[in-house]
Amino acid sequence: MNEPWLLLVVGGVVGLLLAALVGLIALFVQVRRLPTLQQQLDVRLQARMDQLVRDLATFQQGSIRMGEELTALRQQVKRLEDKQLKLEQQDPQAMPYNQAARLVGMGASIEDLTQSCGLSKAEAELFVKLHASRQG
Repeated sequence: MNEPWLLLVVGGVVGLLLAALVGLIALFVQVRRLPTLQQQLDVRLQARMDQLVRDLATFQQGSIRMGEELTALRQQVKRLEDKQLKLEQQDPQAMPYNQAARLVGMGASIEDLTQSCGLSKAEAELFVKLHASRQG
């Protein structure tokens, strides 16, 4: 074996075979680790899915509560609308007299009634006399 080129070729082939062998060993090690890595990923995926299920349940409960609150608010608005309609349908002329009757019951004077309710002095005097006759 005096040929230097032959030694170079044989050395190159041996080097390539060693590199291929090292590559195969590294590949084998990685393939052996795959089940462990897959299991770790599966555990992380399951934990994330469990968290998402809990989050979804929380959002659903919040949505249900908001729906219930919205229904209650709608009912309250409906009651207020009905009450407002009743008040609007009452005789507007009777409103000062109702207020005057309440004020007389609380001890208001004739001047209080004329100023607060817009009654004439005669109307205010009549309210005071009627209230006094009912109490006495």
